Amino acid sequence: MTTDIKESACRVLEEIFPANDETALAELISDEFVNHEAPPGTPPGLGSVAFYMHLLAGAFADQKWTVHQALAEGDTVAIHCTHSGRHVGDYFGIAPTGRSFSYRQMHLIRFAGGKGVEHWAVRDDAGLMRQLTASPEGPAAQRSRG
Repeated sequence: MTTDIKESACRVLEEIFPANDETALAELISDEFVNHEAPPGTPPGLGSVAFYMHLLAGAFADQKWTVHQALAEGDTVAIHCTHSGRHVGDYFGIAPTGRSFSYRQMHLIRFAGGKGVEHWAVRDDAGLMRQLTASPEGPAAQRSRG
């Protein structure tokens, strides 16, 4: 079972999210899914994951999740990965910059009945925001002009 859930968890990140494929997502994520990292107002269940998949697809082109390590024990998978792409659409109020980005993530997904049912994550969101909003010239150039 651990091999199956590990493959399923990796498939969500490596194939389904980049393809923005809600039908394939529904095959691996439960309608009763609980995303412990979702902010208030996020749709419940499978809708939570689909919401963020579509949001990311609208904001970023050339998305890729590179899985560095996936570990499974019992009904849970831990994934260490890097999310990369190019900023081409609005992302939480940040207008498209065209910049490339790459930042690390850790995901913990619990499975039941062959589908993901719970999710926790640790992402370097601050690192992503710095890449999207920092001056292309860097802080030193900004200070010298100031």
